[in-house]
Amino acid sequence: MKEKPKAAFYWCSTCGGCEESVVDLAEKILDVVAAIDIVFWPVALDFKLEDVESLKDKEIAVCFINGAIRTSEDVHVSKLLRQKSQLIVAYGSCSHLGGIPGLANFWNKESIFQKVYKEAPTIQDETPILPQEETEINGLTLTLPKFFNTVRRLDEVIDVDYYIPGCAPNPDLLLEAVQLILSGNLPPKGSILSPNRNMCEDCPLERKEEKIQLQSFFRPFEIIPEPGRCLLEQGIICLGPVTRVGCGALCMKVSMPCRGCYGPTDGVQDMGTKFASALASIVDIDDDQQFMKLIASIPNYSGLVYMFSLPSSYFKRKNMEAVKNE
Repeated sequence: MKEKPKAAFYWCSTCGGCEESVVDLAEKILDVVAAIDIVFWPVALDFKLEDVESLKDKEIAVCFINGAIRTSEDVHVSKLLRQKSQLIVAYGSCSHLGGIPGLANFWNKESIFQKVYKEAPTIQDETPILPQEETEINGLTLTLPKFFNTVRRLDEVIDVDYYIPGCAPNPDLLLEAVQLILSGNLPPKGSILSPNRNMCEDCPLERKEEKIQLQSFFRPFEIIPEPGRCLLEQGIICLGPVTRVGCGALCMKVSMPCRGCYGPTDGVQDMGTKFASALASIVDIDDDQQFMKLIASIPNYSGLVYMFSLPSSYFKRKNMEAVKNE
């Protein structure tokens, strides 16, 4: 019997949603398991890092890695999997763009630890202890991974062959990627395995006006949107104009705006600045003070437009001084 190609799944710093999207293949996961031999998937099966270390270099045909790079352990395991794999796929928004964890780049390690371990409302210890990389207990040295100041994309620490976007990715994209890799008919290296068109082209909601002209913005809970009508046209900020398709327009189908988790289409370097340009073109206000008041009505604009992509933006983080020693 011909040996099946080996595959691996791993998560770095992430929420686990990408792992759930693999399970969301439902009965189709049986087709995947029939086609590949999973040799590493610690979140679901009892594999150890030693199992990967014992493999020959490039013995794994393809490894799907999700999650952002936040700790030294993320770096170590990612580099090991790169060494053992023929192909690496950045799976999901966090490995692709930095994702939700990347919003931590508005702060640094010290301020995050201060908030989480000393100032959080649930902290009752009068002398709270911060995590230490090394701690001596009863003659033993216990260690934790180094926590970096900056959240990074996967391709900032290892070479990545392909990207599957989404938070979490549509399971069909995973199935299509596996089938594509097994066929050997691979696209150019660096390709994003999702159609290269923006969300507005697939959105089921319709525009009523030839040109959108807005004088006010609303958060989704502040108005009841007109069913079937473009949300942006109604003043609800939607990142559909700058976001790649692939999710099936799930949010818009339930009258919720796109938040950009599939990242930009090819050629767009920075989602935030691209959307700022799009937004400026539909604001119908000439008075500077009124314009600034309108923009100020958007809570946390930077967090909104860079919700999934801050580590991939021109800015990368709030204070670049924090990364000099990393």
